Order: sequence, then C-alpha cells, then structure tokens
Amino acid sequence: MIRYALKCDNDHSFESWFQNAGAFDSLTAARRITCPECGSSMVVKSLMAPKVRPSRNVTTQPETPPETQPQTPTVPAATPETPTALPDPELAREIAALKTKVETESDYVGDKFVSEARAMHLGDRPDRPIYGEAKIDEARELLEEGVPVMPLPFMPTHKTN
Repeated sequence: MIRYALKCDNDHSFESWFQNAGAFDSLTAARRITCPECGSSMVVKSLMAPKVRPSRNVTTQPETPPETQPQTPTVPAATPETPTALPDPELAREIAALKTKVETESDYVGDKFVSEARAMHLGDRPDRPIYGEAKIDEARELLEEGVPVMPLPFMPTHKTN
C-alpha cells in the first residue's frame, strides 16, 4: 500500500491509498480518481514530504552515564486500536479511526464482496456501504466496469484471531 498526496486541476488537495504506484498510474489514465471536493478527474500527485527517522546505526559517545540518559520513545505494539505497529503513531491512529468507522458504518460481506458490489452497481440490490475481500484481478474488473472500489489499509477484524 502506498499513500499519495494528490491535487486536482481546481487546486484542491487530498490524499488516497493505492495498492502500488502502477495502480495509481492505471487509475489516473482511466480517469477513475476524482477529487472528493469538486469531482474533477484531472488529478496529479503533489509534493509530499516523507517522514524520515534518524538512522539506527549512528554511534555517538554518551555524555552522561547510560542510567541517567532519558529513555527514547518506542514504536507502539499492534493492538486492536492500531492494526499494525507503524513507525508513525499519528498514521496508526488515523488508520485505526478509519477501521472503526468502516466497521461500524458498513456491512462486512467477506468473500461475497465482488458479487455484492457488482449487484449494487447494476441496481439489482440497494446501495449500502460494504467491505470484504476481493482478489486483485477481481478488483480490477470491478474498476473497469465503473464500480467504485478501493483497498483498505487494514485487515478487517473478521479476518483476525
């Protein structure tokens, strides 16, 4: 998964997650990425500053004895609230909030996701927010058919032990 900062031709900025750089390129070429503010499909990547941590291989002589040096913060472990131990605690909180929102406001349809999404798109079933699993080729087919789908940056609670 990769997150890009994006900008539309009306100068609206937003972010979105993609399976990989190639997925972004193909969705952009097919004009399947739209600005959430104005709906424009003229979207490009904008500058995004990476979050860089200092190297762990830096060797410096401590000026004070080790027992009096302050403890360095550690990366939080994975919990139900933070699905993975991410190096950026803010990103972990944002993903956890997204997971909570999706799981409380959407129906989990599991491996029936592709058929459910297609049926809703065709009008055979009423529209409702859903989430579940799809193979990458099935997701591509849905996108080619114009069905609005996107990968989620977390594993659903239904799939965890």
